[in-house]
Amino acid sequence: MAAISSPISNRLLLINFTSVQLFNNMSTQLKLYTAKTPNGIKVSILLELLGLKYDYQQLSIANNGTKEPWFIAKNPNGRIPTLEDKSTGITISESGAILQYLVDTYDKDHKFSYKHGTKEYYLQLETLFWQMAGLGPMQGQANHFKIYAPETVPYGINRYINETKRLYSVLEIFLKNNEKNGPYLVGDHLSISDIASFGWAKAAEKLGISFSEWPLVDKWFKNIDSIPEVQKGIDFDS
Repeated sequence: MAAISSPISNRLLLINFTSVQLFNNMSTQLKLYTAKTPNGIKVSILLELLGLKYDYQQLSIANNGTKEPWFIAKNPNGRIPTLEDKSTGITISESGAILQYLVDTYDKDHKFSYKHGTKEYYLQLETLFWQMAGLGPMQGQANHFKIYAPETVPYGINRYINETKRLYSVLEIFLKNNEKNGPYLVGDHLSISDIASFGWAKAAEKLGISFSEWPLVDKWFKNIDSIPEVQKGIDFDS
């Protein structure tokens, strides 16, 4: 795949008792409330790919950090990620909506998106919504029953892991249908469709899911995982 240039900025880490924040050496207009989860890293990955400077505040899900009144005022659903953009006055939640907002606002050259009204644009929406409605929720339930549930529920584990595997077989079909254009879900370049599903693919190993069963998914995953900005987005707090 074509190399993607790496935006470089000097950054200073500031750690306090309630959160970790990242401050760039210039004032920023974007602040991301997030955590290192499949949904959280989607947004930081795109911010890095777009070369946008941003501050972040990492919230503790385990300690109900997202349920504090100050955060509920920003996002009534009390979930991460949530993005504030001072330049537009917009605060927006839901990872898919944030990805769409960022490319609509800051990706005017469509480096990681497709022009509105094109075939690729609507396929981008299709695969983005598919992830938000299918892969994410099902793999999330698999994570719960396999890793976090206080008791072993074989039915729940089997039900959701099998459904997650089925959805990766659907991802394989999407990639097969687009194979002539490149190793992406849509069109000839990396887009928010890929970024959205990659966030969850990055966590599949925790469920014992190997992509060897789906060769196109395996190639797609390795291609994206090799991009420096993607790694910076995953390790946004390092």
